[in-house]
Amino acid sequence: MTDATSERGDREADRLTVYSDYVCPFCYLGRRSLSAYQAEREEALEIDWRPFDLRSGKRNPDGTIDHDADDGKDDAYYEQAKENVRKLREKYGADEMDVELATDVDSLPAQLVSVAVREECDYETWLAFDEGVFAALWHDGRDIGEEAVLVDVAADAGVDADIVHDALTDDEARATLRDQFRAAQQRGITGVPTFVYEGHAARGAVPPEQLERLVENV
Repeated sequence: MTDATSERGDREADRLTVYSDYVCPFCYLGRRSLSAYQAEREEALEIDWRPFDLRSGKRNPDGTIDHDADDGKDDAYYEQAKENVRKLREKYGADEMDVELATDVDSLPAQLVSVAVREECDYETWLAFDEGVFAALWHDGRDIGEEAVLVDVAADAGVDADIVHDALTDDEARATLRDQFRAAQQRGITGVPTFVYEGHAARGAVPPEQLERLVENV
């Protein structure tokens, strides 16, 4: 991806594309950083969310996760990841973050529902659901792969439980989501979070000032 300059003009809201997976702690921390940047902007900056599957290499043909599959990540990798999470949690003031890693949680159900909410509801409702999923996992340690948990999160966001149930039982929606995962990989997205604006990208839980440079091109 290449640097790009643009005349932003007087649009009501810019949109920043964010590739993420709910089970990625750095996606949660990246969103904390993004929220800090958004709070400093005079103009609105909406999130153009794109789902990504960190578990794609461990999925069985039926979509379930083979937790014993070798993905090249050993104990040393996870210990380093935990240490990085602790440092960023302190840096971004994310004291409410009660979970460091979520290796046993499958985010696919949450992503299915999130896509459905985005399609059927307005932006603010989707955002409330999206933030609720992050909070359920990283604040409360709840399994966002369970329908009952997603129904609770949806209710708090003002989303009908039928949307949750329909999304989880729709085979076509699952196929479409897999297509979205493949599309992200074809665009060169290899890890999350990845923030993209006007063809320029930043990867990782980068600080607010880096997001500002990405969007404002300063």
